[in-house]
Amino acid sequence: MNQECVIQVNNLKKQFGSKVAVKNVSFEIKKGEIFGLLGPNGAGKTTILRMMTTLLRQDAGNVLLNGFDTLTQSRLARQQFSITGQTAAIDQDLTARENLMIFGKLNGLTHTAAKARAAELLTDFDLTQSADQTLATFSGGMRRRLDLAISLIGKPAILFLDEPTTGLDPRTRMQMWQAIQKLVAEGSTVLLTTQYLEEADHLADRIALIDHGGTPNDLKQQIGGMQLRIEVTSLQEQQPAKKLIQDTLALPVSVNDRTLTVLLDHTKMRKVSQILGRLQDAAIAINNFAVETPPLDDVFLKLTVGKN
Repeated sequence: MNQECVIQVNNLKKQFGSKVAVKNVSFEIKKGEIFGLLGPNGAGKTTILRMMTTLLRQDAGNVLLNGFDTLTQSRLARQQFSITGQTAAIDQDLTARENLMIFGKLNGLTHTAAKARAAELLTDFDLTQSADQTLATFSGGMRRRLDLAISLIGKPAILFLDEPTTGLDPRTRMQMWQAIQKLVAEGSTVLLTTQYLEEADHLADRIALIDHGGTPNDLKQQIGGMQLRIEVTSLQEQQPAKKLIQDTLALPVSVNDRTLTVLLDHTKMRKVSQILGRLQDAAIAINNFAVETPPLDDVFLKLTVGKN
């Protein structure tokens, strides 16, 4: 993969009155990368995105999109990207095909090229059977898929996705993920904000968590090590297993049905084998025993505690 840097954010700052919304944010995104921008509500994700897309002027710092400065070369910078938000900016009185055709022509495509591109995107987003129906018949998920399809009409070099799958059912979210991955495979670069942490974990090559950053695995390691996950065979064995783990590790244990999890710091890793032996000695039957990286949800909660 070409590692050319296509997005550069340098010491970005924004203040509204006495409230500092964004302070000294910097990151770079390489060509063909999916970059996740995460943070708790009110942390400044939307403000950062608005500055990057020229909708808001920063107080300090700069943003370069394919080398074009968003302040001093805003027209050229805007030509580098497309953006998809949480609501569909489409004409409700037109069909899906007509919407795509109009946006194709607005992006400089000929009638023939716009028609071909519309047909391609209708297929990619599983909208062919509904292509010639008015949008009044569309579900929320279908409209969201159409909105993303419209943002891809000109095959943008850079795509900004602002929580694109919020409120969608799992099947539609998976279709959106596949479409995003196909776009990246064709050479586009994506910046994604999302409230679904498993979405960032699944899609993103790297993640910026406001004042933290790295690959998903890097961030998982920052919270102090690994996670021990044990599934007991019956609910009756849940509490005895929890007490045994707590007595051995002196760490809090989370319980969900028959599954017990505990975040391990590096000093407790050597005691994991002791737990397995003690479970066997206590005749506590287990279905699963695993040491693994923790889910991104736990990383998010750990790294953002006290930052709201």
